[in-house]
Amino acid sequence: MSLTIYLAELATTIISKLGLPGIFFLMTLESALVPIPSEAIMVFAGFLVSKGEINFLDAVLAGTMGNYVGSAILYFLGKKYGAPMLLRYGKYIFISKKHIEEAEKFFQKNGKLAVFAGRMLPAVRTVISLPAGIAKMDFKTFTIYTILGSIPWNMTLTYIGIVLGQNWQLILQYSTLIDSAAIIALIVLIAYFYISKKQR
Repeated sequence: MSLTIYLAELATTIISKLGLPGIFFLMTLESALVPIPSEAIMVFAGFLVSKGEINFLDAVLAGTMGNYVGSAILYFLGKKYGAPMLLRYGKYIFISKKHIEEAEKFFQKNGKLAVFAGRMLPAVRTVISLPAGIAKMDFKTFTIYTILGSIPWNMTLTYIGIVLGQNWQLILQYSTLIDSAAIIALIVLIAYFYISKKQR
């Protein structure tokens, strides 16, 4: 059994026993870099919605709040320890003080889009909070765009779980395809906004 399948089964067991608090707990861990697939968490939540055991909006809210808490933990870890560690050990991986300063400037200028879009990008969504913290992005802004970026992802996965019903585990087989589709959609969206801004 692969680690992903094992963690997915563990997640569904926790949600079955705890319900909404289980969704919140697992999504907190997922956003704090614990490798629990959000696809398994929220799609299984959608399955429970289809059975009438929990409410759709409650499931999305629990997942989103979990995302926020986990992201905030990672943000503050990055803010407190990230830059000093990079300054101390970054030279071994070719990261200099100048690189850190450039990252800070990037997040000051593009942090909103980076956090918002990053929350919907597979892999990136679990780590985007760390560079935001290292760059000392305004925490209120970080909070707003983390929540806004988490809602569409969680709503989509929960809805997929409702549609799949008892076949919700199919998501684990097609998660790579869904991840690719999400990346393509976001690239198109970012390109659209960039072109629109240039035209204006």
